[in-house]
Amino acid sequence: MSEPDARTDEQGVRLQKVLAAAGVGSRRASEALIAAGRVEVDGRIVRTLGTRVDPATSVIKVDGSRITTAESGQVYLALNKPTGVVSSMSDPEGRPDLSGYVRGRRERLFHVGRLDADTEGLIILTNDGELAHRLAHPSFEVLKTYLAEVPGPVSPGLGRELRAGIELEDGPVRVDSFRVVSRSGTRVMVEVVLHEGRKHIVRRLLEAVGHPVKRLVRTHVGPVAMGELRPGNTRVLTKAEVAALYHDVGL
Repeated sequence: MSEPDARTDEQGVRLQKVLAAAGVGSRRASEALIAAGRVEVDGRIVRTLGTRVDPATSVIKVDGSRITTAESGQVYLALNKPTGVVSSMSDPEGRPDLSGYVRGRRERLFHVGRLDADTEGLIILTNDGELAHRLAHPSFEVLKTYLAEVPGPVSPGLGRELRAGIELEDGPVRVDSFRVVSRSGTRVMVEVVLHEGRKHIVRRLLEAVGHPVKRLVRTHVGPVAMGELRPGNTRVLTKAEVAALYHDVGL
């Protein structure tokens, strides 16, 4: 691709300064990346060190991974949704909803996907509408990881059965991976990974194979892990996490 016209006037910000401010590396390291042809601006490779960009609107990628800038005004949060909270920014029935965890923020935030009121765990909140849409759309097949407490024992062949596919009332479903995490008496913790987004899909799937869910927690959305985040708390996603989400959905 040809290089975009370099903006050598005082409009915009020098590209190496934007990269350094975004945490890519020092100003000198950023200049080396540009000179090596590893930086893309709005779909075109940039090698001119004098190039100026608008950090609020330019789509900038390094080695194919998109970076975010403070000037873009975009917000990316991870929330550990507690049980009893509905996955909505407002609830006409007056039940606890997600708005209580972002009260005071001026941005209009979207929640990525849903969790049942009885399910806890990771929800991503953002004002990046295109990313939110792609993460939630089934065609992008973003993996979600769940931990479920089920009654045991769990047969050794259950994972193979779930990977092959189970027929539910609204069509077949198969998991991308399944494993037993721990056993304690009749209590078994299993990990289920799938890219399905149908309502109550994990609960219905495990119920169908004789293991009704007692507790369900979503631990990952794509490359983002909930980690040690406590129920009801939020954290800002790292730049690496945001870049990985962009990569997963082709942005």
